[in-house]
Amino acid sequence: MTAIYTASATASGDGRNGHVRSSDGVLDFDLAVPKEMGGPGGAHSNPEQLFAAGYAACFHSALKLVARNEKVELTDTAITVDVGIGPKTDGTPGFQLNATIEAELAGVDEATAQRLLEAAHQVCPYSNATRGNIDVKLTVA
Repeated sequence: MTAIYTASATASGDGRNGHVRSSDGVLDFDLAVPKEMGGPGGAHSNPEQLFAAGYAACFHSALKLVARNEKVELTDTAITVDVGIGPKTDGTPGFQLNATIEAELAGVDEATAQRLLEAAHQVCPYSNATRGNIDVKLTVA
């Protein structure tokens, strides 16, 4: 693959309780471990939130592309991605992720919405990167 854009960010400090900054400075903030994981939580983001936000935005673009290609008019849409983290289930040390993608597609029947969702899941780069690596559930609101 020849990259048409490359994003770059640096994490420093204490990992999940550290700091992240993109190379252009647009992102520049502290991170905190969520309370649910034994951290301080508070008004700081965490890697799972960042992943969920990126995945949601990317998937939404993929959905709109698929709909345009299929001549389906989308007017009021939203994609919510929930990213979970927990201990690996295979008994080895470490953690794993899962994701649920929920689509809100006003004015689109459920069968069409599900078809568009499945097609977007084949197009989205985040879906392609995670396929076979984490469980991803697709749902229509």
